Amino acid sequence: MTVLQPPWTPRDAVGEALHFLRMSGTFYCSSDLRAPWGLMLPAGPSCLWFHVVTSGSATVVVGDDEVTLSTSDVVLLPRGEGHELRSTDPPPRTPSPNVVTLPQTRSGDRYAAITHGGDGAPTTMICGAVRFEHPMAERLVALMPDIVHIPVSPLTARLHDTLRLMALEVEETRPGGEAVITRLADVLVVQVLRAWLAHDPAARSGWLGALADPDIGRALALVHADPARDWSVAGLARELALSRSTFAARFTALVGEPVMAYVTRWRMLVALDRLRTEDITVAAVASALGYRSEAAFSRAFRRVVGSPPGAVRARARDEETVLLGA
Repeated sequence: MTVLQPPWTPRDAVGEALHFLRMSGTFYCSSDLRAPWGLMLPAGPSCLWFHVVTSGSATVVVGDDEVTLSTSDVVLLPRGEGHELRSTDPPPRTPSPNVVTLPQTRSGDRYAAITHGGDGAPTTMICGAVRFEHPMAERLVALMPDIVHIPVSPLTARLHDTLRLMALEVEETRPGGEAVITRLADVLVVQVLRAWLAHDPAARSGWLGALADPDIGRALALVHADPARDWSVAGLARELALSRSTFAARFTALVGEPVMAYVTRWRMLVALDRLRTEDITVAAVASALGYRSEAAFSRAFRRVVGSPPGAVRARARDEETVLLGA
């Protein structure tokens, strides 16, 4: 009997990496700016900042690096560094204020609208900070450059469709507009990451390059899809119709660690995610990942993650209690 895959199931390891980008929006802001203007954006630990210019232009300053954005350009700061946004012509003459200190029109807890600047050329932007919640996403972000700039080009036509929808929502104040913008912003972040993966040579090396490799990417996808299976180097090599030695050497060269070390690491990342997000016992997680002994699972978890699984579960319960106000 043929088992049909649901249409949303990724069929390649790169698609799977994007599939795991569960995001929670921390802050979204629609800005109506007139030159000269400047804004300081604070550091957001464990967050990714994004900025979209829906009309006009802007300069992003991160440390000693500057990037000029035109209409429909997008920039990501994967590690959430503090940075400055400012008008391109003329630049502000006074220090840029922190965005959180400016008067804001708030809509809900996470969405704000800001009007700021002088009486010069207008710029409109949509900015936001999102937090990735899956360990695979954390690994993906860790491999990205400090600044990802996606300029206007024919290669990013679908991204521009999303930008046009966002610009329309900014221009037309309608009920539910902030909800639409935040959903589109999440889609936009995934589209930008996909564009970067496809077009930046840096994204085709190391672990990311391994995801795109026809053989090693398939092996990674198999492990990711069924981490509890009793995998072995020989078993994965058979799945790929490769010799054991050829597969093992290629895997280590591309991924940066031996096959079984990666299998264990992936299992522990899955366990970490489940302990953080589900009401589940350590024993149940261990069993679900194919461990016959909770002690053996706990030793592997501590070796990979750096803390015992019970401590991770207790911390998650404490955070949930705070969120619920209990």
